Amino acid sequence: MVGEEIGVPVRNYKDSVFRMLFSEKHTLLGLYNALNGTEYADPDELEINTLKNAIYLGRKNDISFIIQSQLYLYEHQSTANPNMPLRNLFYLAELYTRMTDEENLHGSRKVFVPRPHFIVFYNGTDRQPERQTLKLSEAFLPLEANEPTPPDVELKTLFININKGCNEELKKNCQDLYGYMIYVDRVRENAKKYSLELAVELAIDSCIREGILKNFLSKRRAEVMSMSIYEYDQEKHFRQIAEDSRSEGWNDGRAVGKAEGKAEMIVYILRERGEVSQELVREIMSERDLNKLEIWFKLALKVDTVDRFVQEMSG
Repeated sequence: MVGEEIGVPVRNYKDSVFRMLFSEKHTLLGLYNALNGTEYADPDELEINTLKNAIYLGRKNDISFIIQSQLYLYEHQSTANPNMPLRNLFYLAELYTRMTDEENLHGSRKVFVPRPHFIVFYNGTDRQPERQTLKLSEAFLPLEANEPTPPDVELKTLFININKGCNEELKKNCQDLYGYMIYVDRVRENAKKYSLELAVELAIDSCIREGILKNFLSKRRAEVMSMSIYEYDQEKHFRQIAEDSRSEGWNDGRAVGKAEGKAEMIVYILRERGEVSQELVREIMSERDLNKLEIWFKLALKVDTVDRFVQEMSG
């Protein structure tokens, strides 16, 4: 099957090294085999169908693909996000919508769709469990007393920590994932002593010299340089926001996560309305007043354009 990305490219999008590495079918198949204990050998058994315009903070969902009639969504994160089940729900709805675009959903014939699976690969600097399952139901509003009604929908996302000392067997079985983490670690270590540009360049040189992701880094050196600098700056930005929040009394990480999650939802909705400037994204993502974020959230749902949102949010 021929894989393709679905949708129209969105400007301002910044790719990631992880996504670029595993968008190649042979490396993606190796990661899939390592995760599932399988031994598929033909990369063409994968059909890549990553969304091109499902954007969060200038980034799309990393990789989605179909194999053996099952749909997998892989996401890489350097900042743990408790809202991934909700984000994956949006991604899944968009994928299913496009897969069934020419089907008659109002007819008498049942329309079948591939069974979904969701996985997050985490390599941030904050301590996180080796593995955990994030559930959509954990984001539902609490029930009133004596209302034991279970939710009618659930979505689970497997969170996998790929930092040093975590899930070593997985990295052993996927040399590309192992090499990726060595590269990331070297960039971080080098950045403690050198400028970011030099830190990235030294990490690339040492990996190529030692045969770590040699072909990938040699072939796409310039792109990896640019993406690594962007990713590192973005990671540092999010860490600074979290530290500022804690210094202002936001000691409860769940409160910080709730604000960030609400802000992300606002950005997501606005991108469905049109192009969102980086200045507006930064303003929304830096906001920590939950009441204000709730007002902006309702406003984003109500307006038809981004310009209208900007006018009313400051009005």
